[in-house]
Amino acid sequence: MNKYETIFIINPNVEDTGAKALIEKFSTLINSDGKVESVEELGKKKLAYEIKKHKEGNYVVINFEANPELIKELERIYRITDEVIKFIVVRKDEV
Repeated sequence: MNKYETIFIINPNVEDTGAKALIEKFSTLINSDGKVESVEELGKKKLAYEIKKHKEGNYVVINFEANPELIKELERIYRITDEVIKFIVVRKDEV
């Protein structure tokens, strides 16, 4: 299994309970074929540029271990989730 970090930005109009549900959804998906190491909610921040007519968003960072096959499924779920306005998944190199 490889180590990964994912950052996703949730629509700022989503309430706290909805954001928590999204974080739980993605954590459960990752735990199905990997292991979540940490979840960090960075809160609402101003975006560098406007994304889908939003000037700010709720940032969430998840560090995890998973098999490479899980990444394609995770990105697919990000794309079809309307509340996620931007995301990225990166592999962390061993130091």
